[in-house]
Amino acid sequence: MGLLDKLSGWLGLRKKEVNVLCLGLDNSGKTTIINQLKPANVSPLSEDWKHVSQTQAQDIVPTIGFNIEKFKSSSLSFTVFDMSGQSRYRNLWEHYYKESHAIIFVIDSGDKLRMVVAKEELDTLLNHEDIRSKKIPVLFFANKMDLRDAMSSVKVSQLLCLENIKDKPWHICASDAIKGEGLQEGLDWLQGRIKHMTLQD
Repeated sequence: MGLLDKLSGWLGLRKKEVNVLCLGLDNSGKTTIINQLKPANVSPLSEDWKHVSQTQAQDIVPTIGFNIEKFKSSSLSFTVFDMSGQSRYRNLWEHYYKESHAIIFVIDSGDKLRMVVAKEELDTLLNHEDIRSKKIPVLFFANKMDLRDAMSSVKVSQLLCLENIKDKPWHICASDAIKGEGLQEGLDWLQGRIKHMTLQD
């Protein structure tokens, strides 16, 4: 069963559609995480999607441009944007900000050198006019915790200055996307926040 099955089932009863934006620098593990989250009973609506199993995860190539995956689960149409963090494509992200209801921001915990770049991209995202005014939940995955030199989620949080995010609910989880570790905790939190938002609608 995919980790999003329970949430999509609940939202399906309320006839809600949720657009989740998945962002992060290239090689942070976004594609692997999205594959782990994908519901088991999936109806692909995009030919661009390629399912990658855990055993194939190490062979994932960097996303070219960005992929849009749509699937139906329990009467819910769920849209996930897995976008490349490669610099020449970052300006494409903002086209999807307006319709987003939640953000998953993935960080490579072992990439100390580019933590400053990740912070710059995060700050640009949060200050964009289509995001700044919305109180949408932001879930951070401090990914690749299996690496020997990986920083803790607390350290990643400090380097990204997450404590300065005052106008949006946010949560950070340590994760190992290949094994699926830490993803359930993050999705449980995101489910709670999305439920809260839809009940207010």
